[in-house]
Amino acid sequence: MIQVQNVVKRFDGFPALDGLSMTVPTGAIYGLVGPNGAGKSTVLRHITGVYQQDSGLILVDGEQAYENPAVKVKVTNIPDDLYYFVSASTRDMARFYQGFYPRFDRARYEKLKEIFHTVEERRPIRRLSKGMQKQAAFWLALCCRPEILVLDEPVDGLDPVMRRQVWSLLMSDVVQEGTTVLVSSHNLRELEDVCDHVGILSKGKVLVERTLSDLQENLVKMQVVFQTPELPELPKDMEVLNVSRVGRIHTLIVRGRADEVTNRLAVYQPILMDALPLTLEEIFIYELGGEDYGVRDVVL
Repeated sequence: MIQVQNVVKRFDGFPALDGLSMTVPTGAIYGLVGPNGAGKSTVLRHITGVYQQDSGLILVDGEQAYENPAVKVKVTNIPDDLYYFVSASTRDMARFYQGFYPRFDRARYEKLKEIFHTVEERRPIRRLSKGMQKQAAFWLALCCRPEILVLDEPVDGLDPVMRRQVWSLLMSDVVQEGTTVLVSSHNLRELEDVCDHVGILSKGKVLVERTLSDLQENLVKMQVVFQTPELPELPKDMEVLNVSRVGRIHTLIVRGRADEVTNRLAVYQPILMDALPLTLEEIFIYELGGEDYGVRDVVL
């Protein structure tokens, strides 16, 4: 389990993390989402022990993450900006990782060679294309058999077939090995297919942290045609996050369960009413509250 408790980190007075708290359960695929500058990469660097927090706690299985070799051998990281030794090939880095990670699986390295067959393992990684570098990173990381895998924009640069292959390998490790995966990505559609927990960040804090199913059950998109063209006065305790209209059809984004919201709107005897699930992208936009964006209507 990863526990981040009231963590503060400032860079030249700027609060990159401002009392951030989050919990990643063991064996979960946890998606970290947020706008640019929200603090996603910063918190990942704290969890992997690269940064030391100004205050607060970063615990991995109950132990402090920073400068703790016992934690570092459990965690494998694929950052957004990959770095390997100059002139080191994939084969060279495999030998290096084998000396660092006690669970490094040489047999798996040879087996995964068939999947990442387009990667020239003897060629320096820095001379490979961006997509090939990412494949090499996953090849090496998966062979470490980490207890925790931390990914920052992990599939950026991979073609659709390789994306599907990589996610399949990751989910197989979660199921069979109990691997915990913490992933930050702007591709919300992709996260929706693989994550079971989601944390939404804004301005260095976690605004919302729930299972994906709970998130989807707590917001609903209602398309309603009322008896009159105008929107009736709705109950003041109904939390309507957004209203738009096309012709006679009103689209309401309402916080609450679909059945509860449907029952409350039924008292107005609508001509037509339909409850639609929201995507993770829509949930992200509405949970942020539009505080920094004028983009709410783009998802309707």
